Amino acid sequence: MNLNLTAREKNTYDAIVVGSGISGGWAAKELCEKGLKVLLLERGKDIKHIEDYKHAMQSPWELDHHGRLTNALREKFPVQTAEGNYPITEANQEFWLPEDVSPYLSEKPFDWYRGAGVGGKSLLWGRQVYRWSDFDFEANARDGVGTDWPIRYKDLEPWYAYVEKFIGVSGSYENISHIPHSVFQPAMDLNCVEQDFKAKIHSKYGHERLVTIGRVAHITKATEEQTALGRASCQHRNMCTSGCPFGAYFSTQSATLPAAMKTGNLTLRSDAVVSRVIYDEKKQKASGVEVIDANTKESVEYYAKVIFLTASTIGSTHIMLNSVSGRFPKGLGNDSDQLGRNLMDHHSRAGANATVEGFTDKYYFGRRANGIFVPRYRNIGADKRDYIRGFDYQGGASRGGWSRYFPMEVFGKELKEQATEVGGWSINLGAFGECLPYEDNRMYLHAHEKDQFGMPKIVFDAEIKENEHKMRIDMASDAAEMLEASGYKNVKSYNKEDFHLGLSKHEMGTARMGRDAKTSVLNANNQVWGCENVYVPDGAAMASSNCVNPSLTYMALTARACAHAVAELKKLNL
Repeated sequence: MNLNLTAREKNTYDAIVVGSGISGGWAAKELCEKGLKVLLLERGKDIKHIEDYKHAMQSPWELDHHGRLTNALREKFPVQTAEGNYPITEANQEFWLPEDVSPYLSEKPFDWYRGAGVGGKSLLWGRQVYRWSDFDFEANARDGVGTDWPIRYKDLEPWYAYVEKFIGVSGSYENISHIPHSVFQPAMDLNCVEQDFKAKIHSKYGHERLVTIGRVAHITKATEEQTALGRASCQHRNMCTSGCPFGAYFSTQSATLPAAMKTGNLTLRSDAVVSRVIYDEKKQKASGVEVIDANTKESVEYYAKVIFLTASTIGSTHIMLNSVSGRFPKGLGNDSDQLGRNLMDHHSRAGANATVEGFTDKYYFGRRANGIFVPRYRNIGADKRDYIRGFDYQGGASRGGWSRYFPMEVFGKELKEQATEVGGWSINLGAFGECLPYEDNRMYLHAHEKDQFGMPKIVFDAEIKENEHKMRIDMASDAAEMLEASGYKNVKSYNKEDFHLGLSKHEMGTARMGRDAKTSVLNANNQVWGCENVYVPDGAAMASSNCVNPSLTYMALTARACAHAVAELKKLNL
């Protein structure tokens, strides 16, 4: 060890990765495996795989409050525990960041859900993974909306496959032109009612509508590479958000972080809040980042040849907006005035449910951490609606358990006897709809109010608009139509009238990719226009939102961007 190193030299790395969630974990893995010395910065606390999954092996009744939300928990997470919101539980509360630690303001209602530490929301995501096709990458150009994507499916196809082989994707091969198949491990099974629903939908609609099993980042047949990292097949416990000690579902902790650590090239620092990217006016590129210690509030600078901002859609853009300089007075890469604009999320909480008669002699094994999937069928081919884009459904069928008696309908001996019997079948279809990239849907920095780290507070000014509201009518009515066509009873449609962005937790946009620096923030390789040694391959880069879960595309973009960065470093271009 050289004790004569200067403070700057001690704080210098080949690459800095900001944020350790799904995209950040991938950036750390790829850059480390390519031989770079990498500093991974996480603003939250350290969360260790297995060791910090304190409730992973506990059933709800073994928890202090039997899994119920307490008043203290509601006070700590007022937005996340509001009526109809579901992510916070007694078992996973330590994985979520309380709002008072990350305050923000909203001109229009917006909910922001953040992970509390290393791994980010990779410990908490729904794990649904779907490829995009050219039908989606060409959508903006086709509809004259937003800006055209600078890439097409051929640019991401090899990276989708590369990512899928590593993370492990369980799914079924189907002939869906606008959702190409992935590299699959064995699919999870549909239960008897879901099989019945699939058959009846096929009989009614033919190939127009398809019911299949969801595609999920859960190992069902571990590869040698996955086993070497300590990962095993899914145990069908459906306790994923408490942390998976088996490493069956993909997370930073179970997969990318161990792979990066294995190289010996990674330095991980938690409790490190990145406040801004440091821009070198003379060299016309970024030289490093400023970090605020979350505990001491002391500031320190780290330096690198290349920087990956993977702090989530909102987190990365927050840093960029705060990174002002003589060259970028409105924020890093903001020559186009598009930074912070085109904020998207999927709109959801619309669909239908029903009860299903019969099948009382059938049940299912385990608690499958997955559901059924109905791919988009609106505005495809000859179908034309009074809105553009479309939606898909996720859902499933199940039998009622003992909780069906709350509020109490029976008591005492009768309750004990009936609680040992399973209830009837029910089925639900919940839609996810595409939100268009509207320039006036944005986030910006408050002029005066700051958070506890001295960073300007974020202000959200975004909402769903007429196109989404029209789509939601079909999202609810189509679901009811399909359940009724299947002969199910007590069909009830739903459409949350006051739905607002953030509720689906799929934030996208705000630093979009494009073909021109005048209309976008990033180029086709996820580099910041005018500061090409900074890459932003997370959700901020998205130019449109599609209606499928976006995380697989983030991972593919990140792996691709890392390969590009290393190639450019070798050419001395960065």
